[in-house]
Order: sequence, then C-alpha cells, then structure tokens
Amino acid sequence: MTTITLQVPDDLAARLSPMRDQLPRLLAAALDLFPDLPLAVPSSDIVHPAFAEMIDFLASSPTPAQISAFKISPAAQARLEDLLDQNREDHLTADETAELDVYSQVNHILLLLKARARTASA
Repeated sequence: MTTITLQVPDDLAARLSPMRDQLPRLLAAALDLFPDLPLAVPSSDIVHPAFAEMIDFLASSPTPAQISAFKISPAAQARLEDLLDQNREDHLTADETAELDVYSQVNHILLLLKARARTASA
C-alpha cells in the first residue's frame, strides 16, 4: 500500500479525522461517483503572471536601457505587496507561499538581467 500525504485546511482535517481508517475507501468512492471530473493542470504547466510579464517583455527584444528601467505591472506589484504584508503577519497559505517564491525568482532573474544590461551599456 502506498502512503500519500495531503495538506488540507484545518476544518476539513477535523471532519476527516474520525474517518481516518476509511479514507482510502472514501477516496475510491468519490472517484467512482465523479469519473469525468476534470483533473487540475499540474502547476508546472502554468506560467505565473509575473513570469509571463517578464517573458513578454524579453520577447520584445528590449534595449539594455529598457531592461534597466523595466518594472512589473502595477497589478503584479500590488499582489506582491499584499503577499508580503500577509507574510509579515504569518497568514500565508501554502499556495500563497509558493506564489511569493515565484515573485522572488522573478526578482532574482530581473536583478541579474539588469546588472548585465548596465554592464553592456557601460
């Protein structure tokens, strides 16, 4: 038998706890009841909006000066600030933590690009 670890909200965990021994049967029944339920797209196939903005910008063949001046959109900046505020208050979900990690990756890549662009234009 294979062991699977799931992260679920606390309220769902409380509801499932009394049925712990019956979870395999419950999951099998749910799959039988909903055989046509669409599966979620793996997160690796989804491009985060901040990455999409950066890719679109780079696809436009920007000059070193344009790269140095590039900033993410106001909407992306507002979302980042919201995540940072929630992070300071320790209120991030696992998905939000992963999203904040994406912003960190984009920021790191942009810093490297901007450093190289400044070197190229010097």
